[in-house]
Amino acid sequence: MQLATADTMNSQRPSGQPCQAECTIPSDPVEARRVQEAIERALQANSYTDHDIFGIKLALEEALVNAIKHGNQMDRSKTVRVAYFIDPNRFEIDITDEGCGFDPCDVPDPTAVENLERPCGRGLMLMRHYMTEVQFTGRGNCVSMKKLRNGKK
Repeated sequence: MQLATADTMNSQRPSGQPCQAECTIPSDPVEARRVQEAIERALQANSYTDHDIFGIKLALEEALVNAIKHGNQMDRSKTVRVAYFIDPNRFEIDITDEGCGFDPCDVPDPTAVENLERPCGRGLMLMRHYMTEVQFTGRGNCVSMKKLRNGKK
């Protein structure tokens, strides 16, 4: 496996070859989109279906937005660390921000009647729906997500 940095994430990789990369980006949505695009290319190179790519992109976008907006409070001097692994059978990613963290159990259920018109909790719900596994570690400022390609979620 090859370890990539932010500078080498844009390079093309042969189809089906595992991809492992790590980068640190400023709390900037433009930089987050660059990471998302690199991951999408690697998923395509590993023959992920459009459905899987859609779900992973949605979960990834939610996790990155949460790190930038909620974790780092849109403070561009703070960074987000992204480390991921992709092969034809699985996608794994860790996203860590510099925020104080949170307890995911404290996030209201967005499907509860009293929360239907509130904007909180939807991102976590989507991440959990599309990924095989979602875990929060440390003080709650790192999310680890996994998508297995064995027919689950």
